[in-house]
Amino acid sequence: MCGIIGIVAQTAVNQAIYDGLTVLQHRGQDATGMVTADNGRLYMRKENGMVRDVFAQQHMERLRGNMGIGHVRYPTAGSSAAAEAQPFYVNSPYGITLAHNGNLTNADLLRQALTEDELRHLNTDSDSEVLLNVFAGELQRIGRVRAANEDVFAAVRAVHRRCRGAYAVVAMVTDFGVVGFRDPYGIRPLIIGVRESLLGTEYVLASESVAVSSLGFRVLRDVAPGEAVIIDRDGRLHARQCAEAPQLTPCLFELVYFARPDSILDDISVHKCRMRMGEKLAHKLHRVWPDHDIDVVIPIPDTSRTAAMQMAAELGIKYREGFIKNRYIARTFIMPGQGERKRSVRQKLNPIELEFDGKNVLLVDDSIVRGTTSQQIVQLARDAGARKVYFASAAPPVRYPNVYGIDIPNPQELIAHGRSEQEVCELIGADWLIYQDLDDLKDAAREGNPGITEFDASCFDGQYVTGDVDQPYLDHIGQARSDGAKQLRAVAARDELQIVV
Repeated sequence: MCGIIGIVAQTAVNQAIYDGLTVLQHRGQDATGMVTADNGRLYMRKENGMVRDVFAQQHMERLRGNMGIGHVRYPTAGSSAAAEAQPFYVNSPYGITLAHNGNLTNADLLRQALTEDELRHLNTDSDSEVLLNVFAGELQRIGRVRAANEDVFAAVRAVHRRCRGAYAVVAMVTDFGVVGFRDPYGIRPLIIGVRESLLGTEYVLASESVAVSSLGFRVLRDVAPGEAVIIDRDGRLHARQCAEAPQLTPCLFELVYFARPDSILDDISVHKCRMRMGEKLAHKLHRVWPDHDIDVVIPIPDTSRTAAMQMAAELGIKYREGFIKNRYIARTFIMPGQGERKRSVRQKLNPIELEFDGKNVLLVDDSIVRGTTSQQIVQLARDAGARKVYFASAAPPVRYPNVYGIDIPNPQELIAHGRSEQEVCELIGADWLIYQDLDDLKDAAREGNPGITEFDASCFDGQYVTGDVDQPYLDHIGQARSDGAKQLRAVAARDELQIVV
């Protein structure tokens, strides 16, 4: 999962992009980058690390210009090498930079076609560089000296025909403008914002509405699935549907975990959706265990807080904050290796013992993925004196890989894969476990936007909406995304000499 942003303004955009990336930092903490354009020249800074660490004053001063794009990354199947930080750049045609959130499911076939048939050089293993070269190659095929709006829309149409999977993209074409587009299923989010300055109209494209509103822009709308939007260098917005049969099928896990609660994605309030998740899970608990002996509901911070508060309210049970979170530890779900996740849990959370001592506690989390973190948190609660420890997941069991840009990996590393809920309960060491029902999760999301008929719920049900995912592909990405493979790539990234633009 990554965060992207693009801005065309009437004054310098470097600070606004920096601030927007900071707001999107929860979507990726592995690397960040920014590129701006001024009078036909590009200025780029990208590196591994957090936004606050990568951009120093001297870098910001060099990032000149009134339009630019930015990216925060965490890797899935790719490497953590600095060379794979985004945005990526190709000089032909026009000078194009691109930042991407998602994952191409046919990247290997595209890579072969690009290198063997189109004679394009790829310097990394990133599917984002593949996507950039497909887009650039299609623009080059048109062959104009200067790009026109129709050329860009035609290139995006070709991208939709050739690329499979999930992609929300911001690209900057030098001396032309910023382009944003979204895959025909709208799996990954992309929002347009607008504001009026004394000098004219300004636009922003970003992964979440919170990045739009925090910069003082008004949320205009979501980019539609399959749609391309152009913000030209003069600050004019152009839009065109570029897919043959678009269908909005957004990712449910965005609402469960990734998105900030103060965001609105595809007209769904993340906060209200999580409230409804807690409400529906409380109703299920009432049905399956009406005579429960729960004394207190305690969230596992931060993502589960909203659902836990609503659960407590519906159940008529006390809600208490029982864990203090160290804000300076990265999110364990997006850490590159299981060893780092294990070490970080006790550094990240510390229990308030008086909230646990002698009580039957219901711990609420947004989801259970690998289960290692859940197991350790249950033990923390017991060590703090809890008499019984029950566990609630606001999401259904995560049993299948996610192939659309979320690092839900080899199914053998998923605690619920091939196991019953009782077996998961025993493995995490809880006295009782309850999961959200998938239909209830979909209803909680759909209530925010009744126009959405279906969601990407592949990590829960194994149904892949793009229709091109088979077992050999799942086996391939399972090997590529395993913790062992990531550790090998991390070693290679330290030892390898990279050519960096």
